[in-house]
Amino acid sequence: MEYGKFPQYRPRRMRDGELARQMIRETELSAKDFIYPLFVKPGTGRRDEIPSMPGVFQVSLDMLMPEIEELLDCGVHYVLLFGIPAEKDEIGSSAWDEHGVVQEACRIIRKNAPEMYIICDVCMCEYTSHGHCGKLDENGYVMNDETLELLANEAVSFAQAGAHMVAPSDMMDGRIGYMRHALDDAGFSNVPIMSYSTKYASGFYGPFRDAADSTPAFGDRRAYQMDPANALEGVREAMYDIAEGADLVMVKPALPYLDVLSAVKRETQFPTVAYNVSGEYSMVKAAAQNGWIDEKRVVLELLTSIKRAGADMIITYHAKEAARWLAQSRA
Repeated sequence: MEYGKFPQYRPRRMRDGELARQMIRETELSAKDFIYPLFVKPGTGRRDEIPSMPGVFQVSLDMLMPEIEELLDCGVHYVLLFGIPAEKDEIGSSAWDEHGVVQEACRIIRKNAPEMYIICDVCMCEYTSHGHCGKLDENGYVMNDETLELLANEAVSFAQAGAHMVAPSDMMDGRIGYMRHALDDAGFSNVPIMSYSTKYASGFYGPFRDAADSTPAFGDRRAYQMDPANALEGVREAMYDIAEGADLVMVKPALPYLDVLSAVKRETQFPTVAYNVSGEYSMVKAAAQNGWIDEKRVVLELLTSIKRAGADMIITYHAKEAARWLAQSRA
């Protein structure tokens, strides 16, 4: 064989044994990459498993700290809070109630687990009686500009309660700039915004609507969420939000849009988050419960694929289990 016809470096020689593979591994997954979504609700003694999301719970405020302590024990230090209010109305006014369920959750976590980083989802759908993400006109259409003030009220209220970061998921045009000015004017210029910048109108959100009690009473959200066929638009949406003052951008869902995630990271060179959404989680859980897949192997593979595609952080319901599995593999 003539020397030089083949590469001198042959990765296959490094594939014999885990320690050898780790030497040339391009993508490392760890618990510090995970953000765990947590659903808080009124009442006491409530830890209600979501039927369509095995292993995920709605918890009352008195049951919140065991969840937080479990996350910290796993090495997960980021939580994304969603609220299920006691009362809903047409404009979702409980979203900025000083004593709302998310606001109280922020105070509890701040007091008892200061090492936990609190991110609050900012949207109206959990709080409105109609389940849409903003204020409606007489024809049932969401009014973009009129909704911006409501979202800003919610973001400021969360910051006042102790949120470290806010994460608007509503997809209203111009909301990042409006929210940034509102936070700055209220004295919260150091509270960053993680924008759901590239959020598709997806069929993978079904279980979440059970979890957050946010199914629209009529119609759907395609008018203000993105067409799944559009990739370039996804990059543009991220760039618009960066220009308005977003500190992190997001692609949601993750797995069907890994190409978009990669493009957003490459084109923006900005901190990028991916949301491994409820439908993605529930499909894996269902297959695992039926014995069709190796759950540990599949979960770690899919989370690695999301990070490899460009995610700096991953919002995932698998966070607890994945963090434990990763710790065991390194023990």
